[in-house]
Amino acid sequence: MTNAHPIHIGAVDLGASSGRVMVGTIADGRIELTETRRFTNGPIPLPGPGGQRLYWDVLHLWDEVRQGLLAAVRDVGPLSAVGIDTWAVDYGLLRPCGLLAGQVASYRCERTRGIPAEVFAAIPAQEMYAINGLQVQDFNTVFQLVAEARDDGLPADSDGAAQRTLLLLPDLLTYWLTGKQVAEITNASTTGLVDARERTWSAPLLERLHSAMDLNLDGVLPPIVEAGTVVGPVRRDVVDVFGPDGAPTPVVAVGTHDTASAVAAVPASGSDFAYVSCGTWSLVGLELNTPVLTEASRKANFTNELGVDGTVRYLKNVMGLWVFNEAVRTWKQQGLELSYRELDAAAEAADPLRTVVDINDPAFFAPGDMAARIDDFAVRTGQPRPRSVGEYVRCINDSLALAYRRAVREAASLSGKQVNTLHMVGGGIRNRLLCQLAADATGLPVVAGPAEGTALGNVVVAARGAGLIDGDLADLRRLVRDSSDITEYTPDPAAAAGWDAAERQLFS
Repeated sequence: MTNAHPIHIGAVDLGASSGRVMVGTIADGRIELTETRRFTNGPIPLPGPGGQRLYWDVLHLWDEVRQGLLAAVRDVGPLSAVGIDTWAVDYGLLRPCGLLAGQVASYRCERTRGIPAEVFAAIPAQEMYAINGLQVQDFNTVFQLVAEARDDGLPADSDGAAQRTLLLLPDLLTYWLTGKQVAEITNASTTGLVDARERTWSAPLLERLHSAMDLNLDGVLPPIVEAGTVVGPVRRDVVDVFGPDGAPTPVVAVGTHDTASAVAAVPASGSDFAYVSCGTWSLVGLELNTPVLTEASRKANFTNELGVDGTVRYLKNVMGLWVFNEAVRTWKQQGLELSYRELDAAAEAADPLRTVVDINDPAFFAPGDMAARIDDFAVRTGQPRPRSVGEYVRCINDSLALAYRRAVREAASLSGKQVNTLHMVGGGIRNRLLCQLAADATGLPVVAGPAEGTALGNVVVAARGAGLIDGDLADLRRLVRDSSDITEYTPDPAAAAGWDAAERQLFS
């Protein structure tokens, strides 16, 4: 894997609370990241049928992406490729003329409340899982589409031909850049409409949704492409971005689900690892060659999301640092201003495992006062309430580590895969206490890094897809490892009894 001249890759990375445009410069066997634009994001409330709805301001995101790419060319130089990753499940609907047909709903919108139960009353959950292998969450795209159809969002013409095309968010931005409509597999696999074995839209499942739910998606879904596919060049009339010597800059469908890009960047040297992609959500699981579609896996609510190079991301969504961020936001509203360093120090000084919550409890999903919700959970489970900010933060960290422990062990048991190492990537690894607690709770050595895993995974898949570097997934990970600061955490054997007791108390 060599390149004679520096390669500049534009990596667009959008999250639910912020977005940025990065440039990954590949030279001398290393990648250097440069941030050219950062911007805020968040759902916007609007009145709608049945109450308040939440939507994304996709025109704001599009403008920020454009400005970030223009800044990249101005500040770093011509871009040899561009890749886009975002969160999963959310989508825009296009009219036949190519314009958006309406607002882009947020996965936190309550329009899907109760819909999974309705779908499963018509199509048994076992039948769906045997095809899509997907964890049940209210916001899965298939459930959003049922809500969309009820809002009259999927009209057809007199001959029954679809009058809308669905593009998941990264594919929508790619369409605006290139004029090409595709569905990249890693994000498409979160819709609930993909056959996890065949890596295609499931015709039998689409037929069942039509016959049992009157949800007609014929003609709505674009062709699926694998991660690393060149979709098309950036249209200069849309964004004046160019490659070396003025050549067109290709847009590559990277692992467009941000977790897929993050997992592609796990700096593992073998296959016996588990991972935590640690951010607003924590995605905890294993990398497999084939999906696990057993009834035991379905009952455990594990998901089979598809990954780069034919892999499967067998994982469970854990609520993540969302709970911590919401707690901090509430404390600031209440006039308590503490730095992250002060909060981390206070948590480290607090008694371990004094109060532990099920971080995946629905109480912690919606925005709000997380400290009050922790109090309520503690009372319900006969535990002492935290007495200070440090104890609340320690509770969140302990609870996250306990969730990681349970998810890793369950994934290994259900898949039959041996796990010897836990890799943690993403911004959450800056929380050194959480990394050490993850090692103690799982009993596994933790390898933490890179913090910018998603951007690095985006960069290497885009560069390879554009033909600028070569190698398999192991080679890409070696390049990431050589470019990253890695910290290792050793589990404390003396801590094992405490974690065993905490798990028994909370989940027995």
